[in-house]
Amino acid sequence: MATEIDKLKREFLEHLEIEKGSSLKTVENYDRYLTRFFEFTKVKNPEDITDEVVREFRLYLNRQSSGNNRATGETLKKKTQNYYLIGLRGFLKYLAKHKIDSLPADRIELAKVPERSLDLITPEELTRLMKAPDGNDIKSARDRSILLLLFSTGLRVSELCSLTRDVNFKSGEFSIRGKGGKVRVVFISSDAKNAVDEYLKMRKDMDDALFVKVGKEKDEKENSGLARRSIERIVKQYAIKAGISKKVTPHVIRHCFATDLLSNGADIRSVQIMLGHSNIATTQIYTHVTDKQLREVHKKFHSSK
Repeated sequence: MATEIDKLKREFLEHLEIEKGSSLKTVENYDRYLTRFFEFTKVKNPEDITDEVVREFRLYLNRQSSGNNRATGETLKKKTQNYYLIGLRGFLKYLAKHKIDSLPADRIELAKVPERSLDLITPEELTRLMKAPDGNDIKSARDRSILLLLFSTGLRVSELCSLTRDVNFKSGEFSIRGKGGKVRVVFISSDAKNAVDEYLKMRKDMDDALFVKVGKEKDEKENSGLARRSIERIVKQYAIKAGISKKVTPHVIRHCFATDLLSNGADIRSVQIMLGHSNIATTQIYTHVTDKQLREVHKKFHSSK
């Protein structure tokens, strides 16, 4: 028989999906975080969630072995532990909004984690990557479009996969629906626009997806539109061809998009909007690119004794 807390959890997850517009993957993650919390703590009602209960759960998480590190005895990373706490805070905020007595969400502080480092490639490596699809066939034209579009717009790979042939590139900008169903405008360079035009002229199919499988990639049993893994594989293959030893993914190209903007003088608020970040703190990981500029300012204007 479902408990009161089970009923509230279900309503909260439905709220995320319907009112908040969260993706099904996000809803699944929240479900997993909360289920683990409730299974460990055995709470039945919202008022049972106390400081002590949360403290015991945090100790439990901190002592769990990571699935990938059981042999070494390493515990769950602080970042992973925080995901569970963020899920619980979201649930508690939902309860407070509906005037249901429980622990205030702000009583739960996240664990401090090391500052996030960025996987980046040099401008020279980026240039080689963009030029790697150098053939005249439709696959090369498609892959060239993918790489240039990723760097021109800063799109997430999921956003790129969602593009259709209905997108009008002529104006040099188009709208995209990103995380949480939020719509933003992205801008496309002339190089990317020309590459997409060239690729579309070579298309003979009637598929709606902008980027589709070609040649031997086609499989009648599968959708012809390129999926996330296919895009990631394409980026990896051209990185190898370009002689780049680092791991290169679509997200690395997104990082390059952001750092390129900032290093050329863009303000962080504008970069936040173009990336589709809901919180500017997420964008601030890119501010390290200004370190070189600060060093030059210090060298030019500081009078050392």
